[in-house]
Amino acid sequence: MMTPLIMLGRAVVFCTSFHSVKVKGQPATAEEAPLLIVGPHSSFFDGLVLFFCSTIPTVLSRKENSSIFVIGSLIEYTQPVLVKREDPNSRTNTVKEIHRRAHSEGKWPQIIIFPEGTCTNRSCLINFKPGAFYPGTAVQPVCIRYPNHFDTITWTWEGPGAFALLWYTLCQFHTKCEIEFLPVYTPSEEEKKDASLFAANVRAKMAEALGVPVTDHSYDDCRLMQKAAKLKLPKTVGLVEFMKLNKKLGLKFDAAKELLDKYFDIAKNSDGNITYEEFAKYLRLPKSDALEEVFSLYDRDGSGTIDFREYVIGLSLVSSPENTEDTIKFAFQLFDEDNKGYITKPELRNILHNAFNMDGLDSEALFDEVDVKEDGKICFEEFSQYAMKKPEYAKLFKTYHDAKTNGHQKQE
Repeated sequence: MMTPLIMLGRAVVFCTSFHSVKVKGQPATAEEAPLLIVGPHSSFFDGLVLFFCSTIPTVLSRKENSSIFVIGSLIEYTQPVLVKREDPNSRTNTVKEIHRRAHSEGKWPQIIIFPEGTCTNRSCLINFKPGAFYPGTAVQPVCIRYPNHFDTITWTWEGPGAFALLWYTLCQFHTKCEIEFLPVYTPSEEEKKDASLFAANVRAKMAEALGVPVTDHSYDDCRLMQKAAKLKLPKTVGLVEFMKLNKKLGLKFDAAKELLDKYFDIAKNSDGNITYEEFAKYLRLPKSDALEEVFSLYDRDGSGTIDFREYVIGLSLVSSPENTEDTIKFAFQLFDEDNKGYITKPELRNILHNAFNMDGLDSEALFDEVDVKEDGKICFEEFSQYAMKKPEYAKLFKTYHDAKTNGHQKQE
């Protein structure tokens, strides 16, 4: 059945205006390369690669795709490895299945994988998911190009939908496509032990062949874009190169979503960035030297505003390290002048006025926000809980304390 189906598939490709698909390089067999790594992934039309391999390979695809009319039947025929991108258990099982088939010594068909995990506009190669590289077997990189004057191919998060693109492409007299099979890539011992390194090196080879740059953006950035859109923020707010933040800061995706909610509470202007005024308003503080110093630490590029990426980095590297139990205790003792074990309104007002020039009304509003029990005093538990919600205060108090200490030392 394989040869007739390949011919039938190429006939269907021909009927959708791809009259001559240009193929470069030599497709490898399942024994030579169990995995085909294809990119950039920019359209459902990328599936035509299936009919130009040595045999029809197994598809790694979203489970939802198996229910698409006609296309779903073809996917099922390839004995696919289906994955639910939102289900962490499904991802683990998928990696195990890929590993099992990749080490079958050719008993299973090749597995074709689009490691970017989502569609892009082909201007670069985004982060490759490491799942395809965990088996540590040889892979064949495959590059796709659509060198057309009119782009009716690209199917991304913004722009025409799938049926519109299909219609536009069917209306073309001729649509060009080039498929390049690069030499089989055999991993080194180091790459076999490090799937992320393996993935990065294969991506670099493909980017070089395509003549495009690479970026650490990933599918998780797209998910953050969706979250930003739901919050009525510009979608670009979510583009933070999540994988890079994950590697350097250990940031998990769920934590990033929570931080985006918090960021939304602060950023109120149309461009989605935090201004100095908004930063001060969020902390219920007037402008001061200490506040300006902390704001400048967040504003890494000196633009005068803080974007979401800068906010995440600022919390991780500026505020959170200072927001320790010792710092919270120190700040509480700073307010609790008589060591009573609680803070009164006059004590809070006095320190905030001296440290940040805050007026009485603002300090009372802040007191009421911290005083969860509404008993007219702030205990350490209430103070600590509020400090954990707004770690920016820890750095502010540290800055104030350092400035005060340096001032005393100069006087001496």
